[in-house]
Amino acid sequence: MQDQARRKKLQDRVALITGAGRGIGRAIALLYAAHGAKVAVTARSRDELDEVAGGIADAGGEALVVEADLARRDAPARVMAQVNEAFGPVEILVNNAGIGSSTCPAPVVDFDDEFWDLSLALNLTAPYLLSKLALPEMLARGYGRIIMVASINGKMAAVHGAAYTASKHGLLGLMRTMATEVVAQGITVNAICPGPVATRMNDLRIEYDAARRGVSVEEHEKSATPMGRRLVPDEIAPMALYLAGDDGAAVTGQAFNIDGGVLMTV
Repeated sequence: MQDQARRKKLQDRVALITGAGRGIGRAIALLYAAHGAKVAVTARSRDELDEVAGGIADAGGEALVVEADLARRDAPARVMAQVNEAFGPVEILVNNAGIGSSTCPAPVVDFDDEFWDLSLALNLTAPYLLSKLALPEMLARGYGRIIMVASINGKMAAVHGAAYTASKHGLLGLMRTMATEVVAQGITVNAICPGPVATRMNDLRIEYDAARRGVSVEEHEKSATPMGRRLVPDEIAPMALYLAGDDGAAVTGQAFNIDGGVLMTV
C-alpha cells in the first residue's frame, strides 16, 4: 500500500501547462513534476516561470520555460514547437491560461469590445489552437490527456463578466466536442470548473464585487462559497493529476466542479 502511495503517476510523461507562472497553473505544474512528468510551463511573466522551474529543478524534476502571450495568434504554434524540440510530443495538455472579468468589468450595454476580443482569444481560441496542435501526435500514439481549466462560470452567469462567462461556456462546448471525436483513440478530454480561488485574478474580482454590493472585502469573501472561504490552488491541482494519469483513463467529456459547494446541480 505504501509503495502504491509513493508511485509516480506521470513518470516521464510530457506535460504542457499554460498560465503556469502562478495560481492554479503553478500548483498543477509542481504536482505534475512531483509525479515524474517533464513539465513545460508557459505564461507572459518570465520571472514567475523561472521561479516555478526552479522549484521543479530543486525537487529533481525537468522543466522547460516558454515565455509567450497566448492571446497572439502565432504563439500556440511557437510554444508547441519549443516543447516538441526539448521534450518530444505533448502527452498531457493543461489549458489553464486565461483572463478574468475583473480586468474590465461592465454590464453588456457598456462592455468594452476590445476586452471581449482579448478574453475570447486567450480563454477560448488559445485552448482550441493548442489542442489542435497536440492532437495529431496524440492520435498517432493512441494516448493523450487534454484538460481545460474552465470555471463554474462556464455553467452559470457572472454579473458584469459577459466575456469571461461566454468564453468559459464555449470552452466546455469545445471540450465536449473534442472528447466525442477522440474517445475511441485513447485520448481523454475533460474540464475542471473551479469556484472562487484565492489568486491574484480572483482577488480583483472579490474587491470589485464587494464594492458593488457595498460590503467589506472580508464579508464578501466569507460569502463566496458555502464553506465560508475561497479555495486555494493546491485544492484544484489533485483533480488535474487524476485526469492526467491512468486512474482517469475512463473519464472523458466531464466538467468537474471544485467550488466549495457553490454549484451542486450541474
